[in-house]
Amino acid sequence: MIHQYDKKIILEDGTEFYGYGFGADREQMVEVVFNTSMVGYQEILSDPSYTGQAVVMTYPLIGNYGMCDGDYETDKPTISAMIVREYNSEPSNFRGKETLEQVMKRWGIVGLAGVDTRQLARHIRDKGTCKGLITDAGLPNLVGFTKLKTTALPIDMVSQVSTRQIWKSPAEAPRFHVVAVDCGMKRNIVRSLNARGCDVTVVPWDITAEEVENLRPDGVFISNGPGNPEDAAPVIALVKTLRGKYPIFGICLGHQIIALSYGAKTYKLKFGHRGGNHPVKNLQTGKVEITSQNHSYAVDAGSLADTGLAVTHVNLLDNTVEGLKCRKDRIFSVQYHPESAPGPQDSAYLFDEFTAMMEGK
Repeated sequence: MIHQYDKKIILEDGTEFYGYGFGADREQMVEVVFNTSMVGYQEILSDPSYTGQAVVMTYPLIGNYGMCDGDYETDKPTISAMIVREYNSEPSNFRGKETLEQVMKRWGIVGLAGVDTRQLARHIRDKGTCKGLITDAGLPNLVGFTKLKTTALPIDMVSQVSTRQIWKSPAEAPRFHVVAVDCGMKRNIVRSLNARGCDVTVVPWDITAEEVENLRPDGVFISNGPGNPEDAAPVIALVKTLRGKYPIFGICLGHQIIALSYGAKTYKLKFGHRGGNHPVKNLQTGKVEITSQNHSYAVDAGSLADTGLAVTHVNLLDNTVEGLKCRKDRIFSVQYHPESAPGPQDSAYLFDEFTAMMEGK
């Protein structure tokens, strides 16, 4: 059968979606997920939490404001692919320096345009997150399906995206010193801490507790990152050793790691939470926050009994656990991303809570 398209994605159930290639021109095995954000494709492209994934953008027009030097979340994007309804190759933005495709080509990121992305997103919603193969339109379905069945997706991805060496980001008017464990951390987390008077020392994911203590922090931060939280065993062990010694704040993967360090369990969601419009209720204040989300796993609420952790936030869409706290150990976490500015400042208070905890308030 001859198609007008030059590329397609084959899902592991055999379903095919055809489109036009842009970005890197190569075959790519991916985990297929969707994001419901209307803006922020640059931040999504450069978020290390998307390592190994193809993100289906449900908003139909992508690329229209280009790529801006100050909006990257990491120096080296590790997302595998982006699937869009319509790609705009001629952006209009006085801040834009490059097109989305130029950046994708530089980093080997595959693009697929012309796809009915809402149909694809609904397929993922109904069937669940799945493997996919982005390939030439003419590849026989059976050949692609065989590749999907015989090729495993990568695991242990935190080790791929974490910093290899310690680096520092100073605040203009420093009041605190925060050691941030990089599991795939977004730049805006560091900016948010710097803005509150925190000198930030970013350290690799496999740093030892002794090495952290030698840095003499006022507080410890556990970052977001890709993959299964159970794969981040060194960070889980680190939190077990450090909890109670310093104020500790975790975001996203860091939230899941904190839960695991207390003996709770995590599980993989059917299709994850990804978007800038998820309502979360703060059980301490009764207020609802509009949050930015990007995760495949969640903390099992039933496993929190006798751990010492209390649930502080819940997702109003599916009642999943979105926040935890242990007052005795001065440790707290959220599943969502307060640094992503949805709302736009609904969740910024969490960084203030962290600095207050370091002040001893």
